[in-house]
Amino acid sequence: MLASARTPGLVDDEVERAGAALAAGEPVLLFDAPDREGETDLVILAERATPELVRLLRKDAGGLLCAAVPDEVRRRVGLPFQSEMLAAAEDRFPVLASVRRQELRYDARAAFGITVNHRTNFTGVPDRDRATTIRVLGEVVRAAPSLSDGALRERFASEFTSPGHLPLLYAAPDLVRERKGHTELAISIARMNGLSEAVAVCEMLGDSGGPRSPEAARRYADAHGWVYLEGSAVVRAWPRWSG
Repeated sequence: MLASARTPGLVDDEVERAGAALAAGEPVLLFDAPDREGETDLVILAERATPELVRLLRKDAGGLLCAAVPDEVRRRVGLPFQSEMLAAAEDRFPVLASVRRQELRYDARAAFGITVNHRTNFTGVPDRDRATTIRVLGEVVRAAPSLSDGALRERFASEFTSPGHLPLLYAAPDLVRERKGHTELAISIARMNGLSEAVAVCEMLGDSGGPRSPEAARRYADAHGWVYLEGSAVVRAWPRWSG
């Protein structure tokens, strides 16, 4: 069973507000850490995705729009990491041995998996197409605890095609105990609040061409009445909630 099916423990006020916002279909601004990427992501709950929210992420954030799922779903469906696919193809395409990223400057590994479109998409690029892909992904993740492994794989394959225009990110098995990226932080928020553990994330960029500063991201959140949350708050809350 996914952790979202469990009765959650005590949730910190900050994390609870973020969970309530996600459940209501509002974006949350999530900053990872100054010594990591140093970026703020706009985060939405996948099953609440709409074309309007996708447009918001595309225009007001401007980074790469991705969707994150928990490790349990990745394992049960049998989804590979992108790095695993590249490594497996090196014998046939030797250049991949040279271009495959061996290490990151900000983390031990990347969370990237396959890219998908929903089967009803035309190109998969328009806001309505990506909203459908994200929303249905959230519905599949929500349904996962009630499905056998075979039924979950069949459901996933019946809904999505690959390659597509939505990159998937896979959370580390132990979430923020193991890795403190936006993927794990956002899914930890969902888990602590008993929500479906699939989210869409997009990095916020600034006018200078770099990431939007935490101060600018906080001002943006305040101007819209949205939650701004630092990753350190999620990391602190996790052991108190999980025990």
